[in-house]
Amino acid sequence: MSSEPTDSVSADDAIGFDDLTRDIAEVPAVEVITTVAVHLMSAAAVKCGLAEGGEADKDLDEARKLITALAGLVTAGAPEISNFHAAPLRDGLKSLQLAFREASPFPDAPGTGPGEKFTGPVYS
Repeated sequence: MSSEPTDSVSADDAIGFDDLTRDIAEVPAVEVITTVAVHLMSAAAVKCGLAEGGEADKDLDEARKLITALAGLVTAGAPEISNFHAAPLRDGLKSLQLAFREASPFPDAPGTGPGEKFTGPVYS
């Protein structure tokens, strides 16, 4: 069975592609920043072994990179997006930093973990 449209309407028109996309100029900065942060959080959680795949997806080297990038984004972006939006991102970041420390066979000392050069030391 084919998913191709049967009449002369293109595939993009059939699914309303123009209706599903927005011009990037219309997207507020706070939405872009929070969306990117959530993607980084999700990827870091997977790499810390916190997702459905667990240990099979665990890669602490990759998690460190993602958490550090997230910390930089959250730290730099927080003053621009207001505390209302930044507070949950900070909470998620701290949770990931603690999860990373817990998942590591040789935990970093407080202040030296991923992203802590941006956030300062994270304690449990």
